[in-house]
Amino acid sequence: MNLLGLESVLPLDDVMRMNKRQLCYQVLNFGMIVSSALMIWKGLMVLTGSESPIVVVLSGSMEPAFHRGDLLFLTNINEDPIRVGDICVFKIKDRDIPIVHRVIKVHEQADGNSIFLTKGDNNNVDDRGLYAEGQMWLSRSDVIGRARGYVPYVGMVTIIMNDYPKFKYLVLAVLGIFVLIHRE
Repeated sequence: MNLLGLESVLPLDDVMRMNKRQLCYQVLNFGMIVSSALMIWKGLMVLTGSESPIVVVLSGSMEPAFHRGDLLFLTNINEDPIRVGDICVFKIKDRDIPIVHRVIKVHEQADGNSIFLTKGDNNNVDDRGLYAEGQMWLSRSDVIGRARGYVPYVGMVTIIMNDYPKFKYLVLAVLGIFVLIHRE
């Protein structure tokens, strides 16, 4: 007991009381959780054909269809042609963050491929200003996937963690400590 008559509530005490076998078990348990999450992610990539089967809407450019923080579920099936009105997630050369916008024009080329132009529902102009220098149209290779469903505002957690990195590290530390000290 300490001076206040309360037992210590620090999680570090629980870790210190564990023998080597228990601590090894907890570390392996944590590793299993992380590897399971990665396997689920890779499985979703294979099932959907998309390098990123789930994305978060980061701006208000697609309002009222999607709001900032909405979680989108994507598929990228090459045999399914892109049509006007499809909501595509695409990546621009030399930009890290993908963009979620609606297809407004599609042009079929003589070789059977198509090129298309996109625009955010809440934007006044098309996306040519966002494309790479000299690029006027997108091709199928630029597409990460097409939106097939969404869950409103669930992605706000991701946005908050990116906007406030210290909060992200705090959440990750708390989760890590919980996994290490939880004995069941």
